[in-house]
Amino acid sequence: MFRKKNDNITKGDLRDILEGNTGQVDPESMEHSDLEREEGDVMADVDEVMKKYDREANIRVWNGVPGIVIKAMLAAFSVFMVWMNLFAVWDERIRRPLFLGMVILFVFILFPIKKHGGKTPKPNTMPFYDIILAIIGSGSFFYFVINNKAIINHATRINQVEVILGVIGILVLAECCRRVTGIPILVVATLFVIYSFAQGNSLQKVVYNLFYTTTGVIGTPIGVCSTYIVLFIIFGAFLEATGISDFFISCANAIAGSASGGPAKVAVISSALCGMVSGSSVGNTVTTGSVTIPMMKKTGYPGEFAGAVEAAASTGGQIMPPIMGAAAFLMAEIVGVPYSTIIVRAVLPAILYFTGIFLMVHFRAKKLGLKGISRDQLPKFRGLLPKFYLLVPLVVLVYMIIQGFTMSRAAIFATILCIVVSMFNKEHRMSPARFVNALEAGARNTISIAVACGIAGIIAGVVTMTGLGQIFISAIVGVSNGHLLIALVLTMICCILLGMGVPTTANYIIMATTTAPILTVGMGLNPIVANMFVFYFGIVADITPPVALAAYAGSAIAKANPMKTGVNATRLAIAAFLIPYIFAMNPAMLLIDTTVGSFILIIITSFFGMIAIAAALEGYFMEHLNPLVRIVLAAAGLMMMYPGTVTDIAGVVAVVAALAVNKVISGANTRKHS
Repeated sequence: MFRKKNDNITKGDLRDILEGNTGQVDPESMEHSDLEREEGDVMADVDEVMKKYDREANIRVWNGVPGIVIKAMLAAFSVFMVWMNLFAVWDERIRRPLFLGMVILFVFILFPIKKHGGKTPKPNTMPFYDIILAIIGSGSFFYFVINNKAIINHATRINQVEVILGVIGILVLAECCRRVTGIPILVVATLFVIYSFAQGNSLQKVVYNLFYTTTGVIGTPIGVCSTYIVLFIIFGAFLEATGISDFFISCANAIAGSASGGPAKVAVISSALCGMVSGSSVGNTVTTGSVTIPMMKKTGYPGEFAGAVEAAASTGGQIMPPIMGAAAFLMAEIVGVPYSTIIVRAVLPAILYFTGIFLMVHFRAKKLGLKGISRDQLPKFRGLLPKFYLLVPLVVLVYMIIQGFTMSRAAIFATILCIVVSMFNKEHRMSPARFVNALEAGARNTISIAVACGIAGIIAGVVTMTGLGQIFISAIVGVSNGHLLIALVLTMICCILLGMGVPTTANYIIMATTTAPILTVGMGLNPIVANMFVFYFGIVADITPPVALAAYAGSAIAKANPMKTGVNATRLAIAAFLIPYIFAMNPAMLLIDTTVGSFILIIITSFFGMIAIAAALEGYFMEHLNPLVRIVLAAAGLMMMYPGTVTDIAGVVAVVAALAVNKVISGANTRKHS
């Protein structure tokens, strides 16, 4: 995400941070060699953390001619996907297996059988067993492409060869998943497949449903991935090449860097902005956190709090429109509404989420008496104004989709705009080499999402084949006895358990398949509300112990206790645990069944409610808060966040009364000790 050189936050600025130029340490107090060593340590830590928590960082080393060939293959794959989506009119049962077959080839070319374990891998090597797996795995899908009509005509009477090829394809895809995304989602998928056999289904029926129909591996998830998602990932790669991530971080520094506890506020703002073009909680935590976490620690924040801030903010990037970790496209397809409808509904909850984190960071800084970074070390906002042209591709993308252009064409047009705007900055100008690099990055970033979508398709296929979804619905509705709040709590628990360690896109697919129907069919919720609810709780699994990968990545950079960091991150992300209940109980927050005036009132009261909750959790609002006052403030904040005139008035009255009581108690304590 970060470049070696840019106008603002760079490794040089990181050196300033490490020197202590944040108002806390005299820069002359450290020797130059010590600074270089500490800077190097931070960069080494970043690489180590990426390899430990992000499986995509553990790849084979290809250089020389083989490296050039593989780069060209990846770039050609991106070009082919653009061509296929613009011009090809193939049947989905040709497009999808063809796409997945190519993805499997790249998995074995790029990802070794196990992590490097800190060792430098031997370059330009690929063991024979990976070559065999690549051939038979991709060959199974290519066989389906070539013999598509015959297999469709066979229907459920597929022959023995087709059964064997289907089994091979599914098993090789599972191995790809293990290498690229890890074990958790694979365990979930395996349990679902075992369940399908336990229901008495034959191998032939299971293979047919999971491999040869559009309800399994090549189902909706892969369909959306091979059309919308891949094009938006390519767009994100080209947008990244324009230097927009550096611009976002510089803007965050200009806005909040000098404020009380500024580095933590920079982390919140930059992660929200970078999250718009990032699809990984862990990746966002590590890349942005490599700069912000050391800054926070130098300012005076405890390590576990610094790591938690970055983890919570980076995880929130997955719920931030317009891309939402690619889940927005899937949600539009699954719910059956325009993409523009999803991003409009998602805006207020996402802003409230980041507002909650920002406020808690602010109150913690005030409570600890922390200062910000000196203004002369920060970029000037007026100096960044000429670079606002970098936002043009994003703005045009959203505008085109809202105006009714197809998502595919909007993404391709926005990608072309990225190339155009890059020409205005000589440092990031789109040369032929940068163009190929962006195409390669788009292909690489597609691989993990495609594999996860394929495995998630297995889960969706089992649910469809066995009727497991109806069993879930009956169980939850029966236990809740028809009470919505109880059903929401039980659904939340299912989402967090199923979502632990699962990538964003696959995470949402699992939730939409297994838990969203509980709320739509079983409890009668609006489909957008139900899908947004399960999406939120699937995402917070990244910061909810015991499998809080984003929080653990933040703790590794901060050199803090992982569990304490996870607990702090969960606490900071409290809005993500509250907001879904609020819009589930009253969809007005999602602009459903409301008026403009009512929605404006919801915005105002929700923000004041978030202030009250943040103050209650941190125990500070202009002064330290009494424990009982904190409880009242928390309750009042919840009342103001819940849309409704009565609850709004009650919340405001409770807040005023609580703060007045706290002032009296504080004054009495001051006189007592004077």
